[in-house]
Amino acid sequence: MTSTDTTRQPRPAAGAAPAIELRGLHKAFGPVRAVDGIDLVIQPGEVVAFLGPNGAGKTTTIDMLLGLAQADAGDVRVLGMDPTRAIAEGRISAVMQSGGLLKDLTVGETVELTASFFASARSTSEVLARAGIADIADRRVEKCSGGQQQRLRFALALLPDPELIVLDEPTTGMDVEGRRDFWTALRADAERGRTIMFATHYLEEADAYADRIVLISHGRIVADGSAAQVKSLTAGRIVSATLPGLLADAPEVAALRALPGVLDLEVRRDRVILRTSDSDGVARHLLTQTAATDVEITARGLEDAFLALTGDTQTDTTGSLS
Repeated sequence: MTSTDTTRQPRPAAGAAPAIELRGLHKAFGPVRAVDGIDLVIQPGEVVAFLGPNGAGKTTTIDMLLGLAQADAGDVRVLGMDPTRAIAEGRISAVMQSGGLLKDLTVGETVELTASFFASARSTSEVLARAGIADIADRRVEKCSGGQQQRLRFALALLPDPELIVLDEPTTGMDVEGRRDFWTALRADAERGRTIMFATHYLEEADAYADRIVLISHGRIVADGSAAQVKSLTAGRIVSATLPGLLADAPEVAALRALPGVLDLEVRRDRVILRTSDSDGVARHLLTQTAATDVEITARGLEDAFLALTGDTQTDTTGSLS
């Protein structure tokens, strides 16, 4: 088994083939259109969050990207080639949420066994250190926590030194510090030219670490851009304030609901929270017409955009911002 040193992996040359290229992708299961005409191009070195609610078509798209399923129509290219060839050459790896581990082996044995399947692979010690689990190399897999098993899957994905890594819920089971360290390591890989595409339910991870966010709903892309650009597709801001003794049916609440631009109002004990397209007007009313204190105005976050853009709609609301 030979190892490859990638500590100084160069950035891709100009004019290199896209890391991922999906054109007119369709996949149906009976009457259900899981993927309904996806067009997506991801360039080398990008860190892309692929987000959507359950049943949106994320997993089906990833399966076709990894050669695990065939499209009914459309084309899938990975690094300019068919996914099967890219996988055979070790140019793409995947970190899935579950499965793929033999519980009776140790962590180190698992890596060594998997490395033997490749003509050329990075050393066991290198990938264990890269994944942050060198200290548990002698631990049996069945004794590892869920987060440690995810890190082991990440170490296995690093063995062929892939140009593209696809991750499905990669930090499931990790604690806060472990998640931060994991993403710091991935960002460092991307700086050297590796492409990262990941699906996650932790929207704060997508917000903090992705260069680009792709939102999918009902098998179609509904937004594509940076976190800031995707957030901007959701109009309005959030105004919150403390109003002691506030009741949901109080006259003050009715007056707030009637203000121009108020889209939604919620009462949480003595705190009122308003989503509005006129934050200045609402704040002015709270400060001059009520006994409100601790008035705050914040921009709507990625969660708001996610809920608004991936709602139950079949209409084409694509927001391409890239």
